Amino acid sequence: MDFFELAQQVEELSGVKLERAGGMTTWEAFPSYKHQDRIYKIQQAIRRRADAIYDCACSHVSDAYVKFPDGSIKRPDIAIFCREPDEDEQDGAVTLLPEAIIEIISKHYEDKDLKVGVPFYLSQGIADVVTLDMATGTVTHFRPGQPEQVHASPVTLAFACGCEATI
Repeated sequence: MDFFELAQQVEELSGVKLERAGGMTTWEAFPSYKHQDRIYKIQQAIRRRADAIYDCACSHVSDAYVKFPDGSIKRPDIAIFCREPDEDEQDGAVTLLPEAIIEIISKHYEDKDLKVGVPFYLSQGIADVVTLDMATGTVTHFRPGQPEQVHASPVTLAFACGCEATI
């Protein structure tokens, strides 16, 4: 049984989300209503920028398993893709690398998202990683090799792929 199958079984039996990033396994209880509501509102505000030079569909999904090239499996709160994943991977872990990832920081899981998630995503080549701390209203935008940018929510952020989102 591979990790993806194990994570699905654990989820079904216990209501716990399992992830593995860079060899470290983490778990998290299912998100609250407030968390899920914020994800939904952000997804409604994802669009292609009017000045975009890349042909990106700005396709997005919430809480789907993504399998990274190093074998790690994570469930980003929101993953943005320039095209829909292939049909054969839409029922399992998506192997298409997201262009951008947005994570909502959950109470008691701050380290999982900030100390594990952000560095992991950047190491995997994700061009834009954004976190929202709902407790403080702080939005932090991370890009490889650049200093983090800190904003107050709501803020509209432009992504390298040609998409934007109001967070």
